Amino acid sequence: MDELINLVTQRAGIPADKARTAVDTVLGFVKQKLPSQFASQIDNIAAGKPISDIPVGLGEAAKERTGRIFGTE
Repeated sequence: MDELINLVTQRAGIPADKARTAVDTVLGFVKQKLPSQFASQIDNIAAGKPISDIPVGLGEAAKERTGRIFGTE
């Protein structure tokens, strides 16, 4: 999570507290749009857990679902 906040801070040129609010807002939005069994994995990813800890099939399911959320499908 800190890595993502630092990235937003640098790229957007905003203070860390504002970046944290932005990251929390976006992650919350994405978690609301995903099925509940996948939403908890967003927290794992944000916490920096390795991708190997994510259940098999999550990547494809998330890719399909986020494609619908962001209109890239």
